[in-house]
Amino acid sequence: MSSDRLAELSAAGVAVWLDDLSRQRLSSGGLDKLRREQHVVGVTTNPTIFAKALSSAEDYADQVKDLALRDAQVNEAMRTLMTYDVRWACDVMQPAADASKGVDGRVSIEVDPGLAADTARTVAEAKALWWLVDRPNLFIKIPATKEGLPAITAVLAEGISVNVTLIFSLERYEAVMNAFFAGLEQAKANGHDLSKIGSVASFFVSRVDTEYDKRLDKIGSDEAKALKGKAAIANAKLAYKKYEELFSSERWQALADAGALPQRPLWASTSTKNPEYRDVIYVEELVAPGTVNTMPESVIHAFADHGEVRLDAITGSYAEAQQVMDDLAAIGIDYDDVVQVLEREGVEKFSVSGNEMIETVRTALEAAK
Repeated sequence: MSSDRLAELSAAGVAVWLDDLSRQRLSSGGLDKLRREQHVVGVTTNPTIFAKALSSAEDYADQVKDLALRDAQVNEAMRTLMTYDVRWACDVMQPAADASKGVDGRVSIEVDPGLAADTARTVAEAKALWWLVDRPNLFIKIPATKEGLPAITAVLAEGISVNVTLIFSLERYEAVMNAFFAGLEQAKANGHDLSKIGSVASFFVSRVDTEYDKRLDKIGSDEAKALKGKAAIANAKLAYKKYEELFSSERWQALADAGALPQRPLWASTSTKNPEYRDVIYVEELVAPGTVNTMPESVIHAFADHGEVRLDAITGSYAEAQQVMDDLAAIGIDYDDVVQVLEREGVEKFSVSGNEMIETVRTALEAAK
């Protein structure tokens, strides 16, 4: 019974991806088991996930020792460890890539978030990671900062598949889709096969509720309390509305005619941060065709146990979603400020994790000498 709900979710057009990766998960066969038994067809990672994996496992010891013997620099060692895991994960997910003609079976690796404000270095790092992993079912994660937008276009223009991350605002999401279109147009001009280039746009969900709820608690009125837990889903639903609008445009149709695959909305940050909310709310309320939901393993198992598939939970509720956002604005919460805070905190959080990862690798290299 456990896999049936996930099968239903998949059949409703939602690709189930795992938001986690570690050497232990690979060597134990755990990732392959999720692919075979729980309908998991993709993997996302980020610096926080890698920092945790590297600091809590012996699985990296032999490789770290070899890197230490070669006097590898910290950044080289870190890239080597990360790309080894991601390459292995790409191979594990290859059957899902084959079954979906390359749409799924994707594994993401993130460019150094410390480069989020540097377009040229982001592009250079993305190209280096693509070359190092050397798997067609790879995604390079690039944050949707203002400086990230031209990097997204430039990397896609090279024929490299991209997962755009840290999207919080509707305005920025529209800019991401336009950057995607521009990248594919350039890729076509550069002679690349558009059918081989994949992309998802990672729109963050639960963190939006965390920030809005904090501000609603501060206001403290009954009206404010009634709006708690509603912002994230409303925001995501309006993002899907923008996706439908832009991907029914003539500009997109010209790319589709040339073989391009759509850039799917990916719901990220889908674990519930508030224990008062249903643990699978950010999966159940965001079921729609052509989407991806990347979840921690705990959420995958929770959905398998008691999740409900509400077929196309999004498209009929745009007016309701807009009303929620209007009510939040009317009560005095500035949407633009919320999303700016979330983007800044998101980049900072990943940068801190990236620095933790560097220190973990540095310590491990020194200990192995």
